[in-house]
Amino acid sequence: MLSTREPALVEQFDRGAVYLDLDTVAPDLGIGAQLRLQRRALALAVAVGDLAGALDLGTVTGLLTRFADEALDRAIIAAIAERTPGARPCGFAAIALGKQGSCELNYSSDIDPILLYDPATLPCRPREEPGDAAIRIARRVVELLQARDAEGYVLRVDLRLRPSPEVTPIALPVDAAIGYYESQALPWERAAFIRARAAAGDVELGRRFLEAVRPFVWRRTLDFSAMGELRALTNRIRAHYAGGQAFGPGYDLKRGRGGIREVEFFAQIHQLIHGGRNPTLRAPATRDALAALAAAGHIAAEDAATLADAYTLLRTVEHRVQMVDDRQTHLLPAGPQALEGVARLHGVADGPALLHLLRPHVAAVAHRYDQLDGDAPAALPRDPAALGSSVGEAGARRIAAWRAGAYPAVRSAAAQAALEAVLPTLVPALAAAPDAEAAVIRFDAMLERLPSAINIFRLLEARPGLLALVVQILSHAEPLARELGRRPALLDGLVDAGAFEPVAPVQLLADEMHGGDVSDYGARLDHVRRVVGEKRFALGVQIVAGRGDPLEVAAGYARVAEAAVEVLTAATVAEFRTAHGRVPDSELLILGLGRFGGGALTHASDLDVIYLFTGDFAATSDGAKPLGATLYYNRLAQRVTAALSVATAGGALYQVDTRLRPQGAQGPIAVSLDSFARYQEQEAWTWEHMALTRARPVFGSATARAALEAVIARVLNGARGSRPLIADAVRMRNEMAAHKPPSGPLDAKMSAGGLVDLEFAVHLVQLSHTAGFDPRLDRAIDALAVAGLAPQTLRPAHDLLTRLLVTLRLVAPDAAEPAPATRALIARAVGLDDWAAVVATLEATRQEVRGYWEEVTRGDGNAAA
Repeated sequence: MLSTREPALVEQFDRGAVYLDLDTVAPDLGIGAQLRLQRRALALAVAVGDLAGALDLGTVTGLLTRFADEALDRAIIAAIAERTPGARPCGFAAIALGKQGSCELNYSSDIDPILLYDPATLPCRPREEPGDAAIRIARRVVELLQARDAEGYVLRVDLRLRPSPEVTPIALPVDAAIGYYESQALPWERAAFIRARAAAGDVELGRRFLEAVRPFVWRRTLDFSAMGELRALTNRIRAHYAGGQAFGPGYDLKRGRGGIREVEFFAQIHQLIHGGRNPTLRAPATRDALAALAAAGHIAAEDAATLADAYTLLRTVEHRVQMVDDRQTHLLPAGPQALEGVARLHGVADGPALLHLLRPHVAAVAHRYDQLDGDAPAALPRDPAALGSSVGEAGARRIAAWRAGAYPAVRSAAAQAALEAVLPTLVPALAAAPDAEAAVIRFDAMLERLPSAINIFRLLEARPGLLALVVQILSHAEPLARELGRRPALLDGLVDAGAFEPVAPVQLLADEMHGGDVSDYGARLDHVRRVVGEKRFALGVQIVAGRGDPLEVAAGYARVAEAAVEVLTAATVAEFRTAHGRVPDSELLILGLGRFGGGALTHASDLDVIYLFTGDFAATSDGAKPLGATLYYNRLAQRVTAALSVATAGGALYQVDTRLRPQGAQGPIAVSLDSFARYQEQEAWTWEHMALTRARPVFGSATARAALEAVIARVLNGARGSRPLIADAVRMRNEMAAHKPPSGPLDAKMSAGGLVDLEFAVHLVQLSHTAGFDPRLDRAIDALAVAGLAPQTLRPAHDLLTRLLVTLRLVAPDAAEPAPATRALIARAVGLDDWAAVVATLEATRQEVRGYWEEVTRGDGNAAA
């Protein structure tokens, strides 16, 4: 029988070939008949390879999907050619959803395309409206694929996943479809579009559509509402298919509890939550998605492996069921004889053996999927008096106001539902704050500024551990609380697995800032601001939560800033060149100074930079609007400063300080490298040479950076005018003390014996002895100590003062003595037992530093104790 109906297939099997060349099947028949015969031959060839163990699940589903794509594409081409012979087949696209979109089709799967057309390019007959032509083309495509004869059919086509299928035509104009998904789409449609793919027809049209609706699917902020939406859909599925929920004969492999759909939904829930922020999680195929989620730390590796194994087995057994009579079914046979037949196809002895094989996998899926809900805590009473004992009367009144819809963010029914869901965990967390009323009031201020609170409520409900962090922020770190009030999405970054790890190296940070869904220069500015905002916020939270050493946090702040400078400067240079071209044999350099050059910023640090350029200052750029080199780079530097400092929709970034450039505020913002070298060697003041000790190139090619570093080394090692170093330094420090007194008793920077005294002393010794040069102050101190030019106690003094400065910028920006609860946080951050130890150690450290400064400025040579 097989040799009669499929001679080409038998011939290939005889040669040991598994794959079938479909071009050899019915090449002379019409498109419909040819596709039906090819589909039958393919299904048989794949089934034989499957049962023989020659093809794994991914290969089976991939082959079936590839044929579906080709069949759909050929049907579209044929339908257009029949109506408009000779016309180019364009303007009509099929978006594959479901298992076709993810390349996971079954033997008997429907395909679920959305058919779109472009009225401007769709081939039409004379005086025919594009909408009418599109509907006729769509009907013909469906007819070619679904028509049955003695040889079967090609594919079942289900067009009900299009927008509002009960009222819309079967083919939609692309712009109308985009408008629907941007404004009216239902929650389940987001999950459906995880697996969307431009599969057939005018693929470029399909890709344009998918690009347009991407923000609808992949939201930039974490979206924990997806969990509730898909779980609600699961409950409806379980209710509708109640007969197949119980495991045993008749079990629904697809829709049953612990079945295929629940593995898919498990992956899709986490993809919708996290995929907007991380494009690597947008894998359409279920097993690929599970692996990506595990690699990113969003699900446990063990859970990913367990679910992937279960999915593979369930899908494989589903295929065995569908091999019998090509039935579109997902149910295990209810009768023992039929169940045994499926078991034998799968290579096990009988029905009970098959059930025994499946049972633990189904149970594992059901357990993990049900865990997504957790146990809902008891609802809170609505009477404010009942809450007063935990959050105070003022706090209870604020919570009552939220429940009454006092702010736009909490007025909708969805917001009220999300609020009630989170209150049973939110209120106890706020009550545990050192000052519960104050914590509630700060949370209230955040809600008042939000357009909608739904997502933050869902996030805190789904991640109760974040609540403790939020309360700590509200209680101790006013700068972080203000930022959180402006951008609640900053909490999203704390969900990521690496939020409390040291910040990545500069290049990896730059790669992240180079990524994102970015289409133009403005979008790049916004994207970098979002990344920087999240990184800086997370670094601050590390200190508040006691999860990071302030010294490492300071280095992390600097790495984030350097990556931002690299990415935004490169983007600005590219944008500037579109109008003004390049200056031949020339490039922009940026020199970082101060704490930026030294790689140790605080949360509030400015960026001290000098803009330089290489090459001939008399050259002219080669663009459509040419500029002389000096004007070119001064305008470019202004653009870079704006890119780094101007607030956009993505938030604020950094204040940029260029006053350390040659001639200060009186000089041009960018100068040539040659001019900079001459200035430093012949005209610079002592304070400018002191600043140069912490200078470090932060943008430019390796060659240009090396040239700049050579200039700096030459100047620091003596190629500079003779000046009275000690007198200059003392005068400058006195002027600074007069104009910038300490801001409070805990000012670790400006007070006598603080970081400024330490820095002045170190730089003075470096310049006097041409020794210990390193942009990083801690390493410079170590080098001076080794050379006998600084006491061994100076490095611990530096570390304490720096830890205190970085911490106080977050929890006591005014350097005043903080509340008792915050004192304990500070003591922990600087590595001391209690507040008394902080006060005593700070006083001893200041005396140590002040003594070193006085010894250095006496000019008696060796400054080491």
